[in-house]
Amino acid sequence: MDVITATVDARGQSCPGPLVALHKALKEADQGDLLELLATDPGSKSDVPSWSKLSGHELLDASETSGVYRYVIRKV
Repeated sequence: MDVITATVDARGQSCPGPLVALHKALKEADQGDLLELLATDPGSKSDVPSWSKLSGHELLDASETSGVYRYVIRKV
């Protein structure tokens, strides 16, 4: 079973804050690590999947609960 290695809490930040915070966390992560990104910026719904494709990291899950967007990304 995969376990989240780190949580990046970018709630309250607007674009590009969540992606900048995620990028910094991924630089410190090991290959294969799972990172959870929490964001409240609605723009993240399109930004995170697009960034994931461009960066080559794997977006495993995207969900939204009560205005908080949650993404799980595997560092490739």
